[in-house]
Amino acid sequence: MSVQFPCLNVRLVPAEKVVANEYNPNRVAAPELDLLERSIAADGVTMPIVTYYDGERDQYVIVDGFHRWSVLTQRFRCKQIPVVTIDKDLSERMASTVRHNRARGKHQVDLQAALVRALLELGRTDGEIARKLGMSAEELLRLKQIVGAAKLLSGSEYSASYGRDDEPHFPDDDA
Repeated sequence: MSVQFPCLNVRLVPAEKVVANEYNPNRVAAPELDLLERSIAADGVTMPIVTYYDGERDQYVIVDGFHRWSVLTQRFRCKQIPVVTIDKDLSERMASTVRHNRARGKHQVDLQAALVRALLELGRTDGEIARKLGMSAEELLRLKQIVGAAKLLSGSEYSASYGRDDEPHFPDDDA
């Protein structure tokens, strides 16, 4: 079986020529979109949008990358979008969308907790970790509890009540 490399044919196209497909079952919550925005701001666009070029309509129909496209056009107001194209019929494009979505997988909580432990061991503060990973104070506390290390929790300030997720409180964060 031979492998094709559409990723080597990235081109910038006018943003108004890139359109959503009508079948993508994937939805992303607002906090993840915020994290995607932070990721693009910090790292740039590292993956082009996968599209099918519809010559009759002169449009690039998104196969994969709808949320990147949304953030680029709505939040960054980009006038051009990096795309690659695949030439597949509709049923193959639908299958490709699902394959792309599923291949990304889901975050495994225990692996993310281990990552938090490693960042703490590298001297990062709760505030730095939460901000860089797009987490609330409560999410970070839960991950620290998962790794089960009293040592990781020893520096945490105890509070009898939880705050709202959109108002994190990190006493050790000076930012």
